Amino acid sequence: MSTQGTLTGRVALVAGGTRGTGRGIARELGAAGATVYVTGRSTRERRSEMDRPETIEETAELIEAAGGRAIAVPVDHLEPEQVKALAERVDREQGRLDVLVNDIWGGDGLVEWNVKLWQHPLDRGLRLLRLAVDTHLITGHFLLPLMIREPGGLHVEVTDGTTEYNSRNYRLSAFYDLAKASVNRMGYGLGEELREYGCTAVALTPGWLRSEMMLEHYGVTEENWRDATAATPHFAISETPAFTGRAVVALAADPDRARWNGQSLSSGALARVYGFTDVDGSRPDAWRYITEVADPGKPADVTGYR
Repeated sequence: MSTQGTLTGRVALVAGGTRGTGRGIARELGAAGATVYVTGRSTRERRSEMDRPETIEETAELIEAAGGRAIAVPVDHLEPEQVKALAERVDREQGRLDVLVNDIWGGDGLVEWNVKLWQHPLDRGLRLLRLAVDTHLITGHFLLPLMIREPGGLHVEVTDGTTEYNSRNYRLSAFYDLAKASVNRMGYGLGEELREYGCTAVALTPGWLRSEMMLEHYGVTEENWRDATAATPHFAISETPAFTGRAVVALAADPDRARWNGQSLSSGALARVYGFTDVDGSRPDAWRYITEVADPGKPADVTGYR
């Protein structure tokens, strides 16, 4: 399924496009023809508190290599003045915004799993919530006024877990659990607010992601990632960041995207509707697999799930 050129003339902004899902989304939007602004804190001159090597400039280069047009802008989305300046720049240079993707996170090094609320370092937990929730609110406050100028805009809140899954499963940390539920709720709430302008908002979750950090955690690369299933068999359902990127492209290119307004979506479920695949040609449906196979403790078997 080729999406090349489907978004030609569109202007997109991926907030938090430095690595992982954000990078995958930004690249796929560019490959589909959109002009993509990529923001984040990590640049070649300065790393964020994540202290990772990935940078927004690298993401921009990947977009350009895929045939798209990229503009990398260093932004700390906790700083309202920086986000305001970003919105003014997009307005000045493009006069419009068609797709806004909010993938800001940065909390991986702050969360402590399976630690009670009263035992978790409070400063780390509150910082996590600021990075996961405040950044999204600040970004929407300044960027959405550009989108509502014309009908047809798409706003995507990227989270971890669907509303259905997160409402039934505790995510192993009070701070993380609240952060991801909050972003899902933003997708719903902003759908209500954008509806009258003819724009669409959704919450979107990838599945078990083969991000740079996850590959590093398992000591594998994208080329030999299946080696990790020896120790973690359910990792067989994992997906690349491009898969969620293709989900965003499918939504942005769909003239009937408003049917999804306010909903909590997943990359795997959207692949069944739109027909796109991951880079290996498969369609991993991670959340259905996690619910039906992994969580019940069944042996790893992705037959019928990818």
